[in-house]
Amino acid sequence: MAPPADHDMPPLERRLTIAQLLPALDGGGVERGTLEVSRALVERGHQSLVVSAGGRLVDELRGHGAQHLTLDIGRKSPLTLRHARRLRSWCLENGVDILHPRSRMPAWVATRALKGRQAPPYPRLITSVHGLHSVSWYSRVVTAGERVEVVSEAAQRYALENYPATDPAKLVLIPRGVDPAAFAHGHRPSAAWTQTWRQDFPHLQDRWVIALPGRLTRLKGHHDFLGILERLQAADLPRPAHGLIIGGEDPKRAAYAAELRDAVRQRGLAENVTFTGHRADVRDVLASCDACVSLSTKPESFGRAVLESVALGVPTLGYDHGGVGDVLARVYPAGRIPLGDLDAAAHRLAQLAAGDMAPPAADPTLGGLTLQAMLDRTLAMYESLAQAPRR
Repeated sequence: MAPPADHDMPPLERRLTIAQLLPALDGGGVERGTLEVSRALVERGHQSLVVSAGGRLVDELRGHGAQHLTLDIGRKSPLTLRHARRLRSWCLENGVDILHPRSRMPAWVATRALKGRQAPPYPRLITSVHGLHSVSWYSRVVTAGERVEVVSEAAQRYALENYPATDPAKLVLIPRGVDPAAFAHGHRPSAAWTQTWRQDFPHLQDRWVIALPGRLTRLKGHHDFLGILERLQAADLPRPAHGLIIGGEDPKRAAYAAELRDAVRQRGLAENVTFTGHRADVRDVLASCDACVSLSTKPESFGRAVLESVALGVPTLGYDHGGVGDVLARVYPAGRIPLGDLDAAAHRLAQLAAGDMAPPAADPTLGGLTLQAMLDRTLAMYESLAQAPRR
């Protein structure tokens, strides 16, 4: 029997207790989405709980009225499953109605905690397809929930194509969203911020700056970015092109960060590339750039940074695959670039620099990809499952 659509369920009048599970709260798209949903739950009168190994976002989480349980449920080891008993007891102590793991290892801990326990007072289970993971028995757990949240059309295709035993009726498409007020079209940073930025990066003032946001991991396509910058050095641009790599270095990937810096020197781009490191002010940084690119060599489940930069009105190019391709198709079709086509990317950027290509137009609806739409659909999913009969 297919579950009823969330919009067909009557409004829920009782208070729910929702527990979201993820590896840590240090930063990133999943982490930011977890906080956004948590805040919306509290504002709607529900109780929000989050389980993770902790991180710098815990204080922000608690600041809006949520509770946090520190439990290392993200470590990819069979030993992590030992936390299932503690999680089960904690759920019963807190009267958790819905358990929502947002990544694979937390989902394994959650399924182990609920194994064989389908009746009240045990919580219902929602899993999420947040990433287009390698297809395996380990990854299959993301389709184990009574509802399966898919964060984009790309994530929906991934689940149905790679795990055909998944009931399509339990998939709930909830694209990620951006607040158009927070990322207002034409936003300009404050005078104080701009003064500090110019003091920290004075060499950017006479350059045509292209941003590549994202942590320093190989999948983000940094080497492709350097190849595009090489091509732009030979182009006749109004101002010299300069690449801005925005993102922190993962200590586990220090070798890749060193490799990337070596590649900058070997390609003769030392004067044309700047590494900013981790930035908490990405909105202002993007608004100060002339263009933004997304060059992930493997398809991503969504393109949040792409959506943010387009919302700001920054011309944004991205490889036309996965969630990035889906987002650009909705909000800035001219920004789609064939996967791996560095010549096409350099040509399109040169057109932008010369004023021969229009930037994104203002669109307060963001093609339906607003934060409020995402939150409304998420809370409707929770309330619908809480009312649905157990199967």
